[in-house]
Amino acid sequence: MGLFDKIFKRNKEQEEQKEALDEGLKKTKEGFFSKLTKAIAGKDKVDEEVLDELEDALVGADVGIDTTVAIIKRIENRVSKDKYVGTSELNKILQEEIMGMLTDAPTNEFATFDVPKGKKPYVILVVGVNGVGKTTTIGKLAYNFKQNGKNVMLGAADTFRAAAVDQLTIWSERVGVPIVKKEMGSDPSAVAFETVQTGIAKDMDVVIIDTAGRLHNKAYLMDELGKIRRVISKKMPDAPHEVILVLDGSTGQNALEQAKHFTAATDVTAIAITKLDGTAKGGVVLAIANQFKIPVKYIGVGEKMQDLQIFDKETFVDSLFNLEK
Repeated sequence: MGLFDKIFKRNKEQEEQKEALDEGLKKTKEGFFSKLTKAIAGKDKVDEEVLDELEDALVGADVGIDTTVAIIKRIENRVSKDKYVGTSELNKILQEEIMGMLTDAPTNEFATFDVPKGKKPYVILVVGVNGVGKTTTIGKLAYNFKQNGKNVMLGAADTFRAAAVDQLTIWSERVGVPIVKKEMGSDPSAVAFETVQTGIAKDMDVVIIDTAGRLHNKAYLMDELGKIRRVISKKMPDAPHEVILVLDGSTGQNALEQAKHFTAATDVTAIAITKLDGTAKGGVVLAIANQFKIPVKYIGVGEKMQDLQIFDKETFVDSLFNLEK
């Protein structure tokens, strides 16, 4: 494949991903902007009534109270500074202020389907409660890393449910990557240790380890997560290199609650938000990014393996505010 063919293919893939993101955020956008349109109908300037309606629209999109208040304060400061702001400008101002808020959050240098040099294998621990799309996310991660030329291995350390091991095995076969697994009831930390050990021996680039669908109110399960991390680090001192918390975007504020408990219990380094397609609660991405200052690294906007996208703030905000799509 020549250089221009590669560039064409990459551009085509980017266009397809943007279309998938636009479609995935469609319900959130429709719900939010229908309320925003109502808020500014017949108004020629941004006043207290418009701000109240805007606040309701943001909360309705599951942006969250704290993040909504922060956005409203930014708008109030802007209106006060500029003296006169017409409602026709509100869409643009909102976009700018939300972008500024997201930019304030730390970014992840390696927010690509690549791995940093000197960390081989790059060990990723994936955590989250049952039903959020954790296993599917792992499968999609494996697919995208493999598409990027990486050798990937999976570890089935969720040994509390036989279905979890079976589901991950199906994904390993579908993607075409090896998996380390043991019988149900095995010590999860032993599976994690063996996965890392095998990954080193087989010169893997990426090792992705599943963990039990931990209910955030079960302290002993959180303790088990800590044990897994300690055991992994005995084999590879700086591992795990990344701990990804998977959250279901369609659950709105419940996702925020889960994030609170997981970030308190373990060192979460990145967040993946799934199931943004088909929900009007896409604003939860803004709430999570602003509140936890942990990079939202991946978002799921569809069922296809390539529908797990790297989160890009500018692209996300553009899709959220572009009324033509």
